[in-house]
Parts: sequence; structure tokens; C-alpha cells
Amino acid sequence: MNSTPSVDPRRAQLRRLKAIALAMLLAMLAGFVISHLNGERGSWAWVSAFCEAAAVGALADWFAVVALFRHPLGLPIPHTAIIPRSKERIADSLAVFVRDQFLEPQALLARLQVFDPASRLGSWLADPARSRLLADMARGWALQALDFLDEAAVRRSIQAFVVEQLRQWNAAATAGELLGLLTADNRHQRVLDEGLTRISQWMDNDAVRQRASELIVRYIQREWPKLASTVNWVKPIDEIGDSLAERMAHAVLAELQQILAEPEHPLRKDYEAWLGDYIQRLRHDPALAEKVDQLKQQVIDHPAVQEYVQGLWARIHASLRADLSSESSALAGHLQRSLGKIGQALQEDPSLREALNQHLIDGAERLTTRLREGVTSHIAQTVKGWDERHLVEQLELSVGRDLQFIRFNGTLVGGLIGLLLHALTVWMHW
Repeated sequence: MNSTPSVDPRRAQLRRLKAIALAMLLAMLAGFVISHLNGERGSWAWVSAFCEAAAVGALADWFAVVALFRHPLGLPIPHTAIIPRSKERIADSLAVFVRDQFLEPQALLARLQVFDPASRLGSWLADPARSRLLADMARGWALQALDFLDEAAVRRSIQAFVVEQLRQWNAAATAGELLGLLTADNRHQRVLDEGLTRISQWMDNDAVRQRASELIVRYIQREWPKLASTVNWVKPIDEIGDSLAERMAHAVLAELQQILAEPEHPLRKDYEAWLGDYIQRLRHDPALAEKVDQLKQQVIDHPAVQEYVQGLWARIHASLRADLSSESSALAGHLQRSLGKIGQALQEDPSLREALNQHLIDGAERLTTRLREGVTSHIAQTVKGWDERHLVEQLELSVGRDLQFIRFNGTLVGGLIGLLLHALTVWMHW
């Protein structure tokens, strides 16, 4: 099946208008010849005057129009083929015009200030339908990104990146910094207080004391032959175990209460000194740092950890895809609500609008300054690189229609001027 090549409608219209202009010129020449053959008397004199002037006007405008794009009749007449001959100058002038009229920083910034982008953005985001549309667009982009990241090579790269970052991680220094944060403002003492309080609550429990008594009794029974030879027991073993358990519980509770009540208790000082020393060792002791790093490497190389890292992205990916594929996506809903709040804040807070507008203006000024010369050079080089015939053809297709109307007008206006001059001549001979 043969396909008919498409025809540029601009080219067909230009060809048609050129044919009309040529027909008008030929008609004027024919009228001029016919009027001369009839002696230029009476009405024919008026026809001759009109046709002669119209033909001159048509030829003059034809020459002017053609001279813009090429040499008339192929003759190298000076100051013709203006556009192809002046391509370099046109390119530079066009680039400078765009730079000065469209990329002039102050003009752009003035228009941007009048536009008030922050206020318009706030109104746009405050509309639930628009914020929902934007959230749905973001959801679609995120799904496309997930499809890209689901490639096996990407998954392997992610795993390799995570493992490499873990290997480079200074676990000892991080642990030291973390413990340093935990000990700031005596937080470690509060942790100790909480631990001692829990131990006190645990010791002050009948079930705990009962288990302690049973342990003591089992120990005495196991060791009875030895003890029987050295100790004359007066009370039953069960009573001895209960008594020892009770006394131990009371002793431990009393000691814990004393530690909790005394901020300067020796145990607290020993605890603080040990913890401070350990933090400094984590930060500065190479031997301890090496031991921590070895432990970290063992954990990383463990098959269970490697399997967990491999499956981690798959679980995250599946969870994200399940949420983003749903019309009631929690992530999209959160984004929509956040966008709505931003829009409402921009509408209600003049200082926020002013700050955002100022940031946009500053950014636009920096961007315009950087791009101004680059865009100017790009436009000039692009135009200079165009093929001359292609440039002429495209310009003629763009403005040739209006230029043919100039030829029409030249024909008619020339004819009317011819009539006017002929009438003036007749009037002067009266």
C-alpha cells in the first residue's frame, strides 16, 4: 500500500499566493499592452495609466521580496540575497536581542515579583483536587522508580553498597559517641536508678524469696554430709533456707535503698568512673576499637545477616509497591495532606510567602546570571550553523505569506497612484 507523502500546508499556501501575485503582474502587463494597441485614447488612457503604474509597483515589490532571500533571476545584484549574506550578523543580533529583552535580570526579577509565585503556589496547593493530583503524579513516578530499582543488578548494587558502608562504619567511635550522649546530664545515673529500682521490686517479692529459699535448701541437702559433720543443726533445713533467703533479701533491699538515696555512694562513683573510662577507650583505644571492628565484621559476614540484607530490599520494595499501587495509598495520602498544609501556611503566613518569594528571586537571579551569556552564545552558534538554503526556506515559509500580500498591495497601490497621476495630468491640461 503506497503512502502519500504529506505536504506542508504553508508551502502550498505560499505557492498559491505567489501564483496569484504573478497572475496580477501578468494581467497588468497585458492591460498595458492592450491599452497601447488601442492608442491610449479615452478610457484606454486611464487603463494604460493604471496598468503601467501597477506593473511597475508589482515588479518593484517582487524585486524587494525576492532580494530578501536570494538574487533576483540569479543575478549577483548588490544588496540582494540579504538574509543568507547577513546570516552571521543576524545570528549575533538575534542572540543579543534575546539576551537583552528576555534574559535581562532586572526585567525578569520585576516580573517575578509582580507574579508573586509563593501566593499562587499556596492557592494552588490549598485546593484539595490539585494537591491530590500532584500526590497521584508523585505516586506514579515512585512506582516507575520502583520498577527500575527492581532489576537484579540494582538489587545486587544496593546490597553491595549497604555491606560496604557497614564495613567502613567505625562502630567503636559510634558506640563511644552514643554512650557519651547517654551519659550527658547524668542520664546514666537515671538509668542506674531505674535498674536498681527494678531489682528492688524484684527482690521484694514473695515468689522470688521462695525460689531463693528452695535454692538454699537444695544446696544444703547436696552438701549435707559435709555440713553434718561440722554443724549441729537445731532447726529443720526448710526453716534455715527460708530464714537465709529472708535475711539476704532484706540485706540486698537495704543496700539498694542506700544506693538510691545517696548520690555520692561509692557504687555510683565506681559505675561512673568505669563508664567514663570505657567511653574514652571506645573513642581512643586502638586495641578495643579493633576488637569491636572484628566483632562487627563477624556479624556482617554471618550468613543470617547476609540473607537478611538480601531480603531487606525485597521486603521494602514489596511493601512500597503494595502501598503505592493502592488508590488509598498511605504515602500518597500523607503527601497530599502535607502539600495541603504547605498551601494553607503559604496563604495564612505573609512572612513565609515573603521568604519563599525572596528565595525564588535570589535563585532566579543567580540562574539568569549564569545562563545569560551561555544562552546568548548558544543561540548565535546555532543560527550560524544552519544551512543557508534551509534558513531561507524556513524564513520564507514563516513570513512569505505576508510578503506576497505586500506584492498584492504594491500592484493595487501602484495602479491607484498611476490613476491619480493621470488625473492630475488631465487636470493640468484643461
